[in-house]
Amino acid sequence: MLLTLASGSLFFPGLFALCTWGLRRARPEWTEYDCVMISTRLVSSAQAVLATGSGIVIICYCRNVITDRDLGESWGTSLLAASSLQN
Repeated sequence: MLLTLASGSLFFPGLFALCTWGLRRARPEWTEYDCVMISTRLVSSAQAVLATGSGIVIICYCRNVITDRDLGESWGTSLLAASSLQN
């Protein structure tokens, strides 16, 4: 899980910086504000596509998204684990 977090923490800011740099070089007549706004929208679009794709994968591979859990974890055991973490 931490690897995924670290990857996303590097990928999306890197994509933003690459888009901003590329737009400044491709369109020198645009202001910095224009380049940043377009880059922000491109990164947001990439995040939306990836989130939609992961949602579709989850829906396709789980019969019941709420009760299908990895490692034999059930609703009761996850509630027990959550309550023990709060105490």
